[in-house]
Amino acid sequence: MSLLETIVIAIVEGLTEFLPVSSTGHMIITEGILGVKSDDFVKLFTVCIQFGAILSVLVIYWKRFLQSFSFYWKLLIAFLPAAIIGLLFGDYIDAVLENVWVVAIMLIVGGIFMLFIDKWFSKEADDQSITYKQSFIIGLSQCVAMIPGVSRSMATIVGGMAQKLSRKTAAEFSFFLAVPTMLAASGYKILKELMKDGGSQLLSDNLGTLIIGNAVAFVVAILAIKFFIAFLTKYGFRAFGFYRIIAGLAIIILMLSGVNLSVAA
Repeated sequence: MSLLETIVIAIVEGLTEFLPVSSTGHMIITEGILGVKSDDFVKLFTVCIQFGAILSVLVIYWKRFLQSFSFYWKLLIAFLPAAIIGLLFGDYIDAVLENVWVVAIMLIVGGIFMLFIDKWFSKEADDQSITYKQSFIIGLSQCVAMIPGVSRSMATIVGGMAQKLSRKTAAEFSFFLAVPTMLAASGYKILKELMKDGGSQLLSDNLGTLIIGNAVAFVVAILAIKFFIAFLTKYGFRAFGFYRIIAGLAIIILMLSGVNLSVAA
């Protein structure tokens, strides 16, 4: 990967990881346009730079992570459903992830769904604390995001709003839940890669590229989170719905045009 490809892919990761637009779908489009082949390092890179995005949540909301033990219990309760399903069906999920058509279709289906979210959940409550029951239901909602193209952010935010949480409260809890979820998923994938022959060498030989990628993803994710909270609170989901539909159609057009697309992670 060139320096330009490294920066562009990291920017896309930082922009899309916490927005309800599917980072996977955008990685497909970006790598297809750039002509980046999905080799072992590209797969490792797109997983590793998620740590930069995770760090952005910790930096922005560090006070919230120090508030109480109940906060961590709620995160654990919300994290467990996806963790259990991921362990039981991880290989099948990875196989589905390789199907670019699934990603494109779910981007479009999710986009259509998002056009009506604000109408369905128009009655918002004020900012509030989340109960253990709500945490668990949000955790169940996160499992839907294992279908490529759904978007973890969209699934968890909608899961929260369905329980009468405000847009802001649901979105922020989605960010918090991303920390253990992404740490576990990314850490597991990296460990599997390191256990392969030459895995450690692959990591050490490209350490500079990984550092740059994480730094870029970190900075961009901070900006994306702040923008998303402000935009979502004021305008809702409709714009993201249209955007998802356009992104899904873009993937389909690229594939029908003969562009070889593959999911990198």
